[in-house]
Amino acid sequence: MVHRVGYAPGVYDLFHIGHLNILRHARSRCDYLVAGVVSDEMAERAKGRRPVVPLPERLEIVRSVRHVDAAFVETVPDKRETWQQVRFDVLFKGDDWRGTEKGERLERDFAAVGVEVVYFPYTVHTSSTLLTRALDALVTPGSGEARTAP
Repeated sequence: MVHRVGYAPGVYDLFHIGHLNILRHARSRCDYLVAGVVSDEMAERAKGRRPVVPLPERLEIVRSVRHVDAAFVETVPDKRETWQQVRFDVLFKGDDWRGTEKGERLERDFAAVGVEVVYFPYTVHTSSTLLTRALDALVTPGSGEARTAP
């Protein structure tokens, strides 16, 4: 019996429908799904800001999603190092990576060890970045208090 392990990495900050869609689609393409939750430090390096929701809470949220069999804290930027620890057969990414230099390098690196890279549609209308900007717009700079409607 072939047991196909999938890996779906992400920051999973301000968990939203796009995150759920990726995890749901990923689980339908493997027998066992590991969600890689990016550490606060790695997220800050990659995106220039720390996540709004701290790592222990993001990890618990993702771990509690029924489509996820296990959650793994991702602490290194090199997915090959993560593969050496998790040993997944398929890596799931948003299609915003498809055709990019990063995506092509990922495909080459993983083809060498027999790992398939599968892209899923990126949820354009919802992202943690957009949600963070919307929250920032609701807070008056410096006061930390919500604005009131005119």
